[in-house]
Amino acid sequence: MGRLVMKFGGTSVANVDRIRNVARHVEREVKAGNQVAVVVSAMAGTTNQLVEWCKQAAPMHDAREYDAVVATGEQITAGLLAIVLQEIGIPARSWSGWQIPIETDGVHSAARMTNINGAEILKRMEQGQVAVIAGFQGIGPDKRITTLGRGGSDTSAVAVAAALKASCDIYTDVDGVYTADPRIVTGARKLDKISYEEMLEQASLGAKVLHLRSVELAMVYNVPLQVRSSFEAPDSPNQNKPDGTGPGTIVCQEEKSMEQHVVSGIAYSRDEAKISLRKVKDKPGVSAGVFGPLAEADISVDMIVQNVSADGAVADITFTLPRKDLRKAIDVLEKLKDQIGFQDITHSADVAKVSVVGIGMRSHAGVASKMFKSLADKGINIQAITTSEIKVSVLIDEAYTELAVRALHTAYGLDKA
Repeated sequence: MGRLVMKFGGTSVANVDRIRNVARHVEREVKAGNQVAVVVSAMAGTTNQLVEWCKQAAPMHDAREYDAVVATGEQITAGLLAIVLQEIGIPARSWSGWQIPIETDGVHSAARMTNINGAEILKRMEQGQVAVIAGFQGIGPDKRITTLGRGGSDTSAVAVAAALKASCDIYTDVDGVYTADPRIVTGARKLDKISYEEMLEQASLGAKVLHLRSVELAMVYNVPLQVRSSFEAPDSPNQNKPDGTGPGTIVCQEEKSMEQHVVSGIAYSRDEAKISLRKVKDKPGVSAGVFGPLAEADISVDMIVQNVSADGAVADITFTLPRKDLRKAIDVLEKLKDQIGFQDITHSADVAKVSVVGIGMRSHAGVASKMFKSLADKGINIQAITTSEIKVSVLIDEAYTELAVRALHTAYGLDKA
């Protein structure tokens, strides 16, 4: 019927019984007439153990050897799944990244793919063999194993799908993309479809369903993408819905999205920190002096707010950044205090970012004002605001995160009927 890449994450392959369940999902697609490649993550907890062993061996370990160690987790899963598939009568073979090859740059532990030669895998698939590919890894210019960074198996799967001109199903421990985190909002609804742009915003704003780079690749190469649950029975009637919407959530181009919601979802991130520079001299080049060194230190900055004094002599600059980078950012800025010319630096890690996302914002006014009023009605103070064409994000006290998400979900009519 078609060519399909199926990706299974760590919880889906956490033990041999779950790998057998994955094999049944693969079997279903093979019996439906599809040519199938499978991309797998390491078994849940395996990568953390491998990373810990590297740290115990040497705190300042060689990044090339680190990649050689942590890449083994996915190779174990690929081999086990190939064995299980063979046991149930499905021709299968495991592939490591270097065998395909998946070529990357030389940035170990955070490599980016540069090329995938899928000719041999494609030939095997056309002969009826299932290719079981170790995700998260490739081979660098120096012929050393590289890894793509945490969450890289999603990216591997989409890249393989693009190379094979296939569709891609990402199997996780949830059955699709929801209007909000269902652990927080009991009335959250699963979306049948969501645009690439909306999914990209949600992934960048803290949604854990898909890795950001995988969505970027899918959008660039127009890879048909679907989020599905590996824990639903492989032979469930829901696996083949008659209306063609699929059992999970389809991520697609905007014009293919059937419903044009003003807001499609509420996202949040608790991985935020805030830094404020007080009484900065307000003169040309100051912002470059602040944010240039942060960029050189590989620190990403998100929201930026600048308040200029009445006489225009000084300003306060506030910005947000990932919480894990807070200490490093403070160290960078303290060293530049005299050069930048600020009086004081304050910071907080007790903040969260809450966002409303929707392609309908392009053609509807009042989205931001409804957000601000809803938060005000709950007594939630907004510390910073940032916007794009299809999202509005605010920074608030972390303690109010769940209250804010629930309030906004209701305000935009996203609760279940």
